[in-house]
Formats: sequence, C-alpha cells, structure tokens
Amino acid sequence: MWPTDPEYGLSPNKNTIGVDVYNPPPLHWTSLLVLAYQSCGVVYGDLSTSPLYVYKGTFSGSLHRFLGEEAVVFGVFSVVFWTLTLIPLLKYVFIVLSADDNGEGGTFALYSLLVRHAKFSLMPNQQAADEELSAYYRPGYAATEDTPILRALRSFLERHRKSRTCLLLTVLFGASLVIGDGVLTPAMSVLSSFSGLRVHSSALTHGEVVILSCIVLVCLFTLQHWGTRRVAFLFAPVVVLWLLLLAALGVYNIVVWNPRILRALSPYYVVSFFQRTGKEGWISLGGVLLSMTGTEAMYADLGHFTAASIRVAFVGLIYPCLVVQYMGQAAFLSKSPDCNIHFIFFESIPRPIFWPVLVIATLAAIVGSQAVISATFSIVRQCTALGCFPRVKIVHTSNRIHGQIYSPEINWILMLVCLGVTVGFRDTDLIGNAYGMACAGVMVVTTLLMALVMVFVWQQGFLMAAMFLLAFGSVEFVYLSAALMKVPQGGWLPLALSLVVVAVMYIWHYGTRRRHMFDVQNKVSLKWLHALGPSLGIVRVPGIGLIYSELATGVPAIFSHFVTNLPAFHQVLVFVCVKAVPIPHVRCYERHLIGRIGPREFRMYRCVVRHGYKDVPGDDNDFENDLVVRIAEFVHMEAAEQAAAGDAARNSDASVEGRMAVVSRPFDLSRTGLLMRAPLPNPEDSVVVRAAATAATADSGKTETIQSLQTMYEAESPGFAIRRRIRFEIDDATSESMDPAVKEELSALVEAKHAGVAYIMGHSYIKARKSSSLIKKLAIDVAYTFLRKNCRGPAVALNIPHISLIEVGMIYYV
Repeated sequence: MWPTDPEYGLSPNKNTIGVDVYNPPPLHWTSLLVLAYQSCGVVYGDLSTSPLYVYKGTFSGSLHRFLGEEAVVFGVFSVVFWTLTLIPLLKYVFIVLSADDNGEGGTFALYSLLVRHAKFSLMPNQQAADEELSAYYRPGYAATEDTPILRALRSFLERHRKSRTCLLLTVLFGASLVIGDGVLTPAMSVLSSFSGLRVHSSALTHGEVVILSCIVLVCLFTLQHWGTRRVAFLFAPVVVLWLLLLAALGVYNIVVWNPRILRALSPYYVVSFFQRTGKEGWISLGGVLLSMTGTEAMYADLGHFTAASIRVAFVGLIYPCLVVQYMGQAAFLSKSPDCNIHFIFFESIPRPIFWPVLVIATLAAIVGSQAVISATFSIVRQCTALGCFPRVKIVHTSNRIHGQIYSPEINWILMLVCLGVTVGFRDTDLIGNAYGMACAGVMVVTTLLMALVMVFVWQQGFLMAAMFLLAFGSVEFVYLSAALMKVPQGGWLPLALSLVVVAVMYIWHYGTRRRHMFDVQNKVSLKWLHALGPSLGIVRVPGIGLIYSELATGVPAIFSHFVTNLPAFHQVLVFVCVKAVPIPHVRCYERHLIGRIGPREFRMYRCVVRHGYKDVPGDDNDFENDLVVRIAEFVHMEAAEQAAAGDAARNSDASVEGRMAVVSRPFDLSRTGLLMRAPLPNPEDSVVVRAAATAATADSGKTETIQSLQTMYEAESPGFAIRRRIRFEIDDATSESMDPAVKEELSALVEAKHAGVAYIMGHSYIKARKSSSLIKKLAIDVAYTFLRKNCRGPAVALNIPHISLIEVGMIYYV
C-alpha cells in the first residue's frame, strides 16, 4: 500500500508549511519567551542599529549651530522618545499587529483583508467557491448594515475600477519602498558601523572605509544562496548582546555626563525645541525619522512569529534599551559640544571597550541587513503570487523552515544597486535622507490601509478610523514633509527606485489582466464541444493531457487551436488553472477544485489549483498523483449525489461546466477505490519497476528513441522518476460493490495514468491592437514583452517536466 512518508507526498497530515497556521495551539509562557528571544534577531536587527546614525542625521544640517545648547539637545531626545512611543509602541505594537491575515502581516496582508471583506480586488479568476475557504474571512466576521457614509464609500470603491486601481497602486508603492529598504539598509548600516574605524585610526581615509564596506556587502550578497540556516542561531544572541550593550552604554553616559537628561522625558521639551529652532527643527525631523527605520519589520515578519512574542520582545527589551541609549547619547552630547557629530555614537564609547563595541556593532549591522534582504525576497514572492511581478526563480534555502527563500535574480540586482548607492553617495547623511524617505512612505501607506481595515474588516465605524488617521497620520505627515525637504540631498533615490519598481509591477499586472480578458472573450463554446461527441471529432490516444490556462471556467482557445492543427488528443483531458487567492496559505486538502466538462463519456475534467500569496506554486513534486486521486474522489462524490437525486439525474447530461467540488477533508485514499504502489527502495527492484514502466510506455505507442530519452531524463531527475513509477490499481476489495459506470471511469483514468501524462501550455505572444493608444503600445509591445522574454517561463515556475511539455503558439491581440 501507499506509504505515508512525506518524501512521497500525499501524506495524511501534509500541510503547506508543516504546521496548522490557522489554529495555532496556545503558547506556554516559556515558548512565548523563546519566540520573543528569537524575534530579536529577525525582526529587530534593523531597528536596533538606528542609534548609529540618528543624532548624526539630526544635527548634520542647519541644526548643527544649536549643538552647544543643552535645551536643544534635550529637545531632540524628547522628540525621539515620543516618536518611539507614539509610532512603534502605540501604533504598531498595540494596533497594527492585531490586523493579521491568518497570522501573516505586511502591506499585502492588509490589502488581502480588504480584497476579501470589501470586494476591492482586481485579480482575475476569482470564484464564489473561494469564499468557502476556511481562512477566507476573519474569525467572527459577519456582514452588517453600513452607515450611509460607509455605504457610499464602499459603493464608490467597488464600482469604479480606477479607485480600485489607485488602491492597488498604493499597495504596490508601499511594497516597492520595502524593496528599496533592501538596497538602503545594508548600505546605511554597514557603512555607518565601519565609519567608527576612523575615530581611533586617523590614518584610515573615508575612501578606504567605503571600499571595506563594499567588500563586506559583496560577501553578504554572495552568501545569500547558502541561506541563513547555518548561522541563523547566532542572529538573536548578537542582537540581544548589542541591545544590552546599548543599554549599558546609555546608563554609563547618563551617570557620567548629565543625569538631568531624565527631565527630557517630559513633552515640555518637545514644545520648547520647536519654539527655539523653528523651521530648522522641522527640517531636522528627517534625522529623527531614522529612529523608526525597521519598525515596519515588526508587522511584515509577523508570519514567522506571533503578535504576542513580538510585543513581549519590544516592550520588554527593544524599547527600554533604545530609549536608554538615546538618552545616554544626548547626555554625552549636551556636555561635549566640540565632539565630531559624524562619529557621535563611537565617541560616546569609553576607550577601553571601543574595539569590542565596534565589532559587535558591525555584526549587528550585518544581521539587520540580512533580515531586510530576506524580507525583500519574501515581498517579491508575494507580488509574483498576486500577478504583480514577473516570475523569478525561488529557491528554498531550508528544508525545515518554509519561509526561508532566495531569489538569484533579485539578489544580484539588489547587490549592484546597493554597491552603486554606497560608492555613489559615499556619505551616510545622503543615504540617511533616502532611508528616511522610504521609512516615512511605508508608514503612511500602512496607516491609510489600516484605516480602511478598521472600517471594512473590523467594522469599527468611520469615526474610529478617522481618529486613527488623525492621531497617527498627522504625525507621519509631518515627518514625511520633513523628509521631502531633503529630496535634493538624496531623498530622490527611494522615489526613483519606487517609481521604477511600481512601473514594472503595474505593467506586468496590466498585461496579465489583459491577457486573461482575451482568454475569456475567446474561449470555446461548450455547445460546439458537445456537438463533437465523445471522441471530440479527433483521435483519442492513450494518456492524460493536462491543458494549462488561466481560465477557471470555460474551455480555452488553445484547445481548439491545438486540435485544429493536430487532430489527436489524450483519452483523458484535464483543464488545469493555477491561480492565486487573496489569503496567505491554502490548506492542501482545500487546494483543488475538481469538476467535469460535458457528459461522463467525454472524460474531460477541470482542476483549479488554488495557492495563497505566500505559497509557492509548483513546489509539490507529486501533482500528477495527487490530481488522479482528487479526480477519483470527485467521481465517487458525483456518483453518490446522482444516486441520491434519482435516475433522472443519473441519465441526464447536466454535468456540464460550472459544477465544481472541493474534497474538503484531509487526504484518505480509501475513499477513491484506488491503491497506490510506491517505488521500491531497493535500486535493483527500482530497475524492474522502471522496466515495467517502459513496457507500459511502449504499449502506448512511443518509439524506442522516445523511450531512451525518457529513461535518461528520469535518471537525471529522481523526483520525476519516482512520481512516474508510482502505479495505481483498482481496489479489488471495493470493486465488486462499486457502480459499474464509476468502475469503468476509474479504470480509464488508471489506464491513462499508466500510459503517461503530457502537459500542454500556450506560448503566447502579446501584442496591442492597431487601434490602441501610443502609451498602451509602449506598455504592451515594449515593456511587457521585454519582461516576459526575460522572466522565468510558466512551465519552469510550475515545475513541469520539460520532456512532457508541449507548447502551443498563440497570438493575443489585447
């Protein structure tokens, strides 16, 4: 019988990420503390390195002339303290972390919640059956009567495509800023940490520091393909040690230099600061903004931990350590007006421990950079899943942790741009201006989306959302306006990067949507299909033909195009649609929607494969066998329904397009009436099985050349060989009581599976219509075509074996 070893897939407990992320068990306090400790290395690496450059960025401009005034220094610390309290602590820890999407966080999580609960989606192929997924709606959600204001807002957003497009562009802009952080964070953190070398090494020039930083950055990006699994256990200890060291240095500087800094905890000093500095104080907020860099990671990395563990880590360790460190730096600065503000952090370190602190600071900067780079890979994967980014190669760097991924193309692009920023700017002030702009933009986007979630998902009413916008949006707008003042001094970089990334994302989304519209408008009529009869007017050859398209309903034009040019097809046809749904993960036993096209004797089925935006399509090497099992279950379910409905339903031909079923239970082979034979572990026995498979192939009419090529391919692809050598059989124990029609259909399915599986995909050429505008022609004929030619093909993304692939050329005029 079929083994339950996960190596072969189809295990009864098989899940997308190995655990039930929808109903996590309650955490014991010890487990909570362990998770909180681990989150320090992943979530807070970037935020914990902010003390390296906050005061430098704040006083490096026109505010430098106030450096000798204690009240102004106290005021800067007070602004930093209340900023950390208001945005990271109150907004993110106590409010935003509650807006999780089945345990996931980030910009796309908020957008996903809005798409599901308020129908703001622009994604094609959405079906009513998707709403029956167990993770689709928030627990406890129930549609309520909207107020007139909310009803008008909902109607406006749902009816006007341009408003939904603006919402999507806002989300993509936020995602592009996060991707920009993957460029700016390594450059800023590594260059800031190495700049400390010049404090006690006057012979070292700034150019040499830049070169040293570039060498470390090249090493950091080059080692990405190895993953972080071998060194990840060091991340949390490094960051925790760094934070404790920051707190100790802060206490030392407070006691030694100026204990009166404790008075600056009062908001009075915030008011006094702006009264004294005026416009210059407002512009200096661009430097204070750097104290919040990395805050968005608390929400974006929510899926790797829990909201409770992230809250415990921030409130119990991160927040107090950072506050004490900023307080200590301010105490030192208030009594050292002649110090070099460019090295303020390193000059506040007692000389005996300077070099150990420098080493730990460098390690913390590398850890923070690594976390942001990994988050960038995750963002790109989510964009790709939602059809908003060209397909790129995704590599799992860990067999145990599903979320650890790596993308070679994105990695090298990030490295080149990061090196360009480091060498081009050469100054942490300019990079800091760009960094602050990206940070402010992401926070504003999160606030806007969060307000919509409060209205449409949490159903808290318009007043509550307005209060949230007023309380946090006004503060973030002040910071954003200060960051905009520094656009000429480096702030233009994240805007330029974001515009390029958003343009790529939207052009890809637009082209994909137009291609889907073409498929919908040109799909084959079912009446034409039924008029052909059971043979479909063509020769039916042994085997299963999987016809891939983006249509969740109807027969794609690629089918008629294929049979017109080659009037032969497989005895079993399955129209496969792989689509994304706006939830993070789809449970494996809810993934497949199975249906029938036409009467039973047509042997035509439909399979809709649903993936969440954090799932990886094509990651399942056992799709062929899984599909056969799901179809067998559907055949039994359909027969049982017809038996219950009576002879009229049994004899009718009403089983046509539109009837879909989900086997919404975990995998159970006993319900299918089939048996599976696993590949034998003995290599000699495997040769016998392969010989049997080869004989079956010969029976299907393949030449000796094709057989030898397939044998060579199987030898090079063990996973493909295993799934091809698995054999199905009708269960003799249940066959006698089985309905004759069901038994005949299952026998045909098993026979076709033994004969082989072929994959048919369209090789599309997208062109704009002659009547299209110039902008549309540039977008489709130039930009979209360039992206399609230089991205991964759909067959590669879906892990389709090349030897079994048939591509059909199609021209799409959109």
